[in-house]
Formats: sequence, structure tokens, C-alpha cells
Amino acid sequence: MATLAEKQEIVKNLVEELKDADAIYMTNFKGMSVAELNDLRGEFRKNNIPYKVYNNTLFRRALTEVGKFEGLVDLTVNETAYSIIRGDAAIPAKVLKKYLKDKKKPEFKAAAIEEDIYTQDQLDVLAAMKSKEEVIGDIIGLLLSPISNVVGGLQSQGSNIAGAVKTIAEKED
Repeated sequence: MATLAEKQEIVKNLVEELKDADAIYMTNFKGMSVAELNDLRGEFRKNNIPYKVYNNTLFRRALTEVGKFEGLVDLTVNETAYSIIRGDAAIPAKVLKKYLKDKKKPEFKAAAIEEDIYTQDQLDVLAAMKSKEEVIGDIIGLLLSPISNVVGGLQSQGSNIAGAVKTIAEKED
């Protein structure tokens, strides 16, 4: 059992992590064996995603202290594992969805992405979200599309104009 000082240190560290977090994912790992939990942790690790079990009371205190992701406070119960995400918030959902395709556990509890809370029935929505890189690529593609159209139009118009000038010049001869 951790001492009061150790618990305070855990909360302090969690507060620092949560301040910089873009998202939090929560799963209920009740009924999972240690081997299954380690297997899932390995899947998260392959994608550079932390997947940890914290004391719910300490996690709740950290959430409350940060004042961010407040919609998750009431869900910090039972056997809960947490992923605190910096960066692409869709990756954990994709990992969970793929893992749950073959397995029945863990149970997805919820996720908070910025101010939005996603509940158990919204894992598919989260997994379908585009990554930050995909969104940036789409935006760049949209921005470049009109430029390409203009350049293409000018090139085709230019060749038509050049052709017309050449034809007119040949007629004068």
C-alpha cells in the first residue's frame, strides 16, 4: 500500500500528464487475465500509446484538479485502465476496435477528446475518425486542387491561343 506521500506524487504526476493530454481512453478490463492484459498493452505499445492501470481514486483526484475531461470523473470506477493521449486521438480507438474483433474484452468505457465525451457505443465513430495527418493531407489536396485546375486551364488555353495565333500567321503567308 502506498504512503500518503507516494499517493500525492502519483496525483502530481498524473496532473502534469493530463494537462498536456489531447484525449483519454478508458476500458474496463474486468475478467481479463494478466496475459490478456499484457497482450493488449503490447498492441497499444506498438502504436506508442500508453495503457496503464491507476488507482481510480487517485485518477479521479487528478482529473478534478486539472479540471479537464471532467465528464470522465464519474466513470473512474471498477477495473479501469487508462490511455492518456498526446497527439492523434483516433489511434487508440483503432487499436481497440481491431483487438476486440477477436476478443470480447476489455469493455470500452469512454473517451474524452478535448471537450467531447464518447461513450461505449461510439467506439466505431472514434475508430472511423481520420488521423491528424490524413486531415492535413485532405486540406492540402483541397487547397492544391484549384491551383491545379487553374494551371491546367491556362496551359490548355495557352496551347489553344498559340494554335490560333499560328493558324492566323500561316493564313497571312
